[in-house]
Amino acid sequence: MVFECQKSPYKREFTSTVVSCEPSQIERLVQGKKEKIPAFEVILEDTIFFPEGGGQPDDRGFLNGIPVLQVKRKGQDAVHFLPECLDVRAQAIGVIDWERRWDHMQQHSGQHLITAIVDSLFGYKTTSWWLGEFVSHIELDTASVNDVQLQSIENKVNEKIREATTVEVEEYEGDAIPQQVRSRGLPDDHVGQVRVVTITGVDSNMCCGTHVSNLSHLQFIKLLHTEKGKKNKTNLFFICGNRVQAFMNRSLERERQLTKIFKNGPEDHVDLATKLQASVKLSQKTLQALMKELAVVQAEKIKAEKPKFAVVHRKDGDADFASALIAELASEDVTLLITVGEDNNGQMTLVGQEEVISTLGPKICSCLAGKGAGKGKRFQAKVTQLGPSARQQAETILRESFQ
Repeated sequence: MVFECQKSPYKREFTSTVVSCEPSQIERLVQGKKEKIPAFEVILEDTIFFPEGGGQPDDRGFLNGIPVLQVKRKGQDAVHFLPECLDVRAQAIGVIDWERRWDHMQQHSGQHLITAIVDSLFGYKTTSWWLGEFVSHIELDTASVNDVQLQSIENKVNEKIREATTVEVEEYEGDAIPQQVRSRGLPDDHVGQVRVVTITGVDSNMCCGTHVSNLSHLQFIKLLHTEKGKKNKTNLFFICGNRVQAFMNRSLERERQLTKIFKNGPEDHVDLATKLQASVKLSQKTLQALMKELAVVQAEKIKAEKPKFAVVHRKDGDADFASALIAELASEDVTLLITVGEDNNGQMTLVGQEEVISTLGPKICSCLAGKGAGKGKRFQAKVTQLGPSARQQAETILRESFQ
């Protein structure tokens, strides 16, 4: 079935009759975890809500003021998932989230155009694509795409946009589809007519998605970069239309912030960042050397006192400091607790005889609200409580065990 959303992709509101409404469930993210929540599956006689398919996400919006949580295709039907039930045979007024729909139209039509131009210029076929929330990508059947090719592709697609090339959609019965139409195949459960989206003079492709009627509506296409894909393929990342403007706004805001930080114009940012990076690396190297010297001094103090156990804490320390201190005391018969980091984000390392570590390691880790494990003569953990009180409790555990 060809839905109203496919026939009239620019339509924002539509009234239809409720055919069925059945209890169901929908999987949603709740506080970062996937959970199934109650919902209702609503089927209408027709719909302006696009059900996800062909790489394009579904539409959102409202039916009689009730939020549409998801739309999926099942055979010839578009199933709308709602948190509330609608009466069967009642009239339902659908209002789509136009900003979301328009964005998907721009990205999807842009993908068709890029795919066609890449194929015509270099013969690289599109094997799949992904319409992301902020950036989309096309998977190309080639091991690489160089910068010169990228520029050629970008120039050509935007030339077609400036020419205001028309985009037409036609429906065909299966055996009447023109031979020149591109296709990666139809879903196994597809029934009814087949839609063909044609960019005049550029491309014809079977597609179920919603598209612009003229390439001028894409405004501009920006190719961002490529990444190595799977099995000798290349992922080409791009943005179209309103996303280009949003991308530029974010880039300009970052540029303004960097100008304030560096107190120099944008043309100097890369040079200044490179110098700053070199300075930071030098400082880190110097700090590591100083930490090692501190570890040596601390180790000499412990060797002189010859205690049964020792506790060392450095807020500005790190794993390298702990390792250096442990190495300096490797020949000493001492149980050593080292903690480094901030009060709510640090690390602990307990070193000593195996039987001592297996007993005290978990206790001290729990005391410092940590998570870790022990092996042999060492217990390590990431901890979230390194304040004075928590460290005092850890030291008490050690002291009592050696009384």
